[in-house]
This record gives sequence, structure tokens and C-alpha cells, in this order.
Amino acid sequence: MEFDWNDPPFAMEGTLTTREIEESFEDPFAVRLLPDSPRFAVQSRYFNLGRAASGVGVFSVYRTNGRLVRVICARGFSEAEEYFYQRRLKLNLEG
Repeated sequence: MEFDWNDPPFAMEGTLTTREIEESFEDPFAVRLLPDSPRFAVQSRYFNLGRAASGVGVFSVYRTNGRLVRVICARGFSEAEEYFYQRRLKLNLEG
């Protein structure tokens, strides 16, 4: 998976690094969602919830052409997102 970090549309001065954001996409238990909102569907934006190797949870909004990923926004998990991720992880591991 290749990422486009040229002129990111959000401030990179936050607590997350580009490496952590990329690693969250490589998380084998990452949850990728297609929003059900017509606003996002028309613009082909997707959500990713995944963990970096350091353990930090990362929520990202991104778009892709199938080859190149352009992250539009990224931040740490909220409490609800952490709960959702953990619930999905448990379901995957119980199989």
C-alpha cells in the first residue's frame, strides 16, 4: 500500500506520525468502513480504525484509487471507537 503525503490536508503537528498512520492500515485486525452517508459516498471516502505497532489506535478518513492512499484526516481513537475496535477484534479472534 502506497501513501500520498505530499501536502497533507491536515496538520501533521499532532501526536501521530505518518509511520503510525501507515501502520494502522497494516493492522491485520483493522476495520475499514464505507460510510453510509451520501455525502461521503459521493466523494468516495472511507474510514479506517487500526492500531500502529506502538499500540496507539488510529482513526483515519481516506480516499484511494486502489493503488495510492490519500489520508484526509487522522487522529487517535475516541472512547467509542476503542470499544468498537475491541469488540470487532474479539469477534475475529473467537472466529
